[in-house]
Amino acid sequence: MLQWPAFPVVSRLAPTPSGFLHLGNAINFTLTWLLTRRAGGVLHLRIDDLDRARFRPAYLQNIFRTLEWLGLDYDHGPMGPDDFERHFSQRHFLPAYEAVLQAAQRAHPSVFYACRCSRTDLARLARPHGCYPGNCRHHSLPLTTPQTAWRALVPPATPVTIPDLLQGPMTSYLDTALGDFVVRKKDGAAAYQVASVVDDVRLGVTLVVRGQDLLPSTAAQLWLAHYLPGQEAFGTTRFLHHGLVLQENGQKLSKSTQAGGQRGIVEEAGSPQVVYRAVAQLLGLAPEAGRSMAGLQEVLAGG
Repeated sequence: MLQWPAFPVVSRLAPTPSGFLHLGNAINFTLTWLLTRRAGGVLHLRIDDLDRARFRPAYLQNIFRTLEWLGLDYDHGPMGPDDFERHFSQRHFLPAYEAVLQAAQRAHPSVFYACRCSRTDLARLARPHGCYPGNCRHHSLPLTTPQTAWRALVPPATPVTIPDLLQGPMTSYLDTALGDFVVRKKDGAAAYQVASVVDDVRLGVTLVVRGQDLLPSTAAQLWLAHYLPGQEAFGTTRFLHHGLVLQENGQKLSKSTQAGGQRGIVEEAGSPQVVYRAVAQLLGLAPEAGRSMAGLQEVLAGG
């Protein structure tokens, strides 16, 4: 059963411009917006564009178009693609991410190690669920070795407790859920797990709404925050992990597997009602509540 936030809520919408936004993204945005507005909280738009290889201007434009289509506003963040590129792109924060990584390495010299495995190596070595088997753990390569990534050394049997407003406290064993994850890529840029923690702390985020598929990332970030100087506040973040929208073949919706003809939820749905109905179902509300955004707000305001 959902526990409505009883704390000052600061949350964020965190899309990636690596594909057109699908139904699952729209559900996440709407649910985050509803929870934040019901709590009288603050909502940021934080676009994660570290993966510039998959970045496309059309995907960036689609983010703003989807939010407008859904009728969702936010309190802080870019007002459009140009404003985003000039002031909000994660490229502007790369020095800050690097400073945190360097401080963590100085404070905890054994928490990171250098990994020179290629994509081919990773595909061949990966264990179930994509966990890295620790092939470079004992090579003792200097972290300054060219063309190496930095990985976090996750000890065996590493339980991470995740406070969840929907499912209650959950425990994830990080060593089997994700393994030794990358914190710094071979090109020298911070990886997602680091940037996400630093960005959320910078924005003062207190509530993160995610799909259940990101439980391993939540565990990784909560564990990692203890080793990142100045980022300890992330450990007090509350989470809500909601169910996923699946394709007809049972696989989760993913921008990375979009077919060439897919143009996102805005093009594929006749109206946002399909999103509102799905959110009402997630929250256990009567079907009538999902007929409109006003219907959702009305039910939640009296809940």
